[in-house]
Amino acid sequence: MPAPRTVLLTGAAGGLGTLMRELLPAYGYELRLLDLLPVEGEPDAIAADLADKEALREAVRGVDAIIHLAGISLEAPFEKILRANIEGTYNLYEAARQEGVPRIVFASSNHAVGFTPRPRGDAPLDPGALIPIDTPRRPDTFYGLSKSFGEDLAQLYWDKYGLETVSVRIGSCFREPTSVRMLSVWMSPADGARLFHASLTAEDVGHTVVYGSSTNTRLWWDLATARALGYEPRDDSEPYAEKLIAEQGELQEGNKAHAYLGGHFVTDPPIWPH
Repeated sequence: MPAPRTVLLTGAAGGLGTLMRELLPAYGYELRLLDLLPVEGEPDAIAADLADKEALREAVRGVDAIIHLAGISLEAPFEKILRANIEGTYNLYEAARQEGVPRIVFASSNHAVGFTPRPRGDAPLDPGALIPIDTPRRPDTFYGLSKSFGEDLAQLYWDKYGLETVSVRIGSCFREPTSVRMLSVWMSPADGARLFHASLTAEDVGHTVVYGSSTNTRLWWDLATARALGYEPRDDSEPYAEKLIAEQGELQEGNKAHAYLGGHFVTDPPIWPH
């Protein structure tokens, strides 16, 4: 599809939202910003809760697409996850449907499949050992469960209403990886912007689910569906490997937090707020 001009970025004050505010305008996007919290340096940003249906309709009115990053990004009691991530995402989709927005890029998560055993073997893995995008969902937390719901909601809104979505199962998007596990799931901010741009502009995506990471030497999952959108990752976590392994050691087979894709989310998940 033609590159959208105006994109609503929800969760604009968060860590990933801040990175994308810096990088996406270079692709020609005019960003309309929304967050529950004030967005530093952005006096025109919309301050709204995802529970405020009228505010959401006003926020999405006239945009060409939405990147939905808002919500709780760690584990929390189910009631909080329900309100922010499940009901909030539904409210956004309803607003988009009512206002005729054609496409959403939904920030899903690797934690939707967090109880999937991580691949074994030396890096780089044989392509046949990579985790495929159609692996059964096995959420590791209520947070991961909410991302599974978001993927199903996106499928419903495509099948029923023709609202397209690319669901991006994001690994860890930071300026540099901070753990040995992250060497396998890291997405550089620059690659994150490349993937979001591809997700906004690819033709006929229907509902497409992709893994979101850089082309890491130690990659655990298959990036084929992301590449099919036109995503061309350029970065690799390997330059950080020697230092991180020296500090933290290699992943251990007998450690449950090292055995699954979701890492310590399966054993001791970080709790929101952090």
